[in-house]
Amino acid sequence: MKEDFDRIWAGWRLGYVEALGNEPDDGACVFCRLPGLPDDEGLVVHRGEHVYVALNLHPYGTGHCMVLPYRHVGHLSDLTDDEAGELMTGTRATTRVLDTVYGPDGFNVGANLGHAAGAGIPAHLHMHVLPRWRGDTNFMSTLGGVRVLPEDLADTLTRVRAGFATH
Repeated sequence: MKEDFDRIWAGWRLGYVEALGNEPDDGACVFCRLPGLPDDEGLVVHRGEHVYVALNLHPYGTGHCMVLPYRHVGHLSDLTDDEAGELMTGTRATTRVLDTVYGPDGFNVGANLGHAAGAGIPAHLHMHVLPRWRGDTNFMSTLGGVRVLPEDLADTLTRVRAGFATH
């Protein structure tokens, strides 16, 4: 019997599907664990004194990064002045790197503070930096509920890390 739909290959997604339910149950925040992992495993592309930059494991688009304080803090008002300053300079640096590496038409930059605002992990503040291109939101995400990423996450990791190394 002929199927009435095409398949989109997303082989990189198998690791995510297989890992569901197998996360460490040590009560530790995933964003607190990432800096302690090898950079490739934690998807860390840059480390500062108070914040680090990592690729989003479940990106909305190619180059989707997060800028996170090392310290487990959920509210902007709980950041020290040094952490807050570096969070913003890290966010600015991330937009510069992604602009150089990908040349997007624009960016979405922001934080979802609290569950009501859409934060998946509200207890650990993080800034999203997402490159955007004209037409990157299309029928696939609107009707199909899927995102099409034209680049493998490992390739993104290599490119963005190299971008930070030269900035």
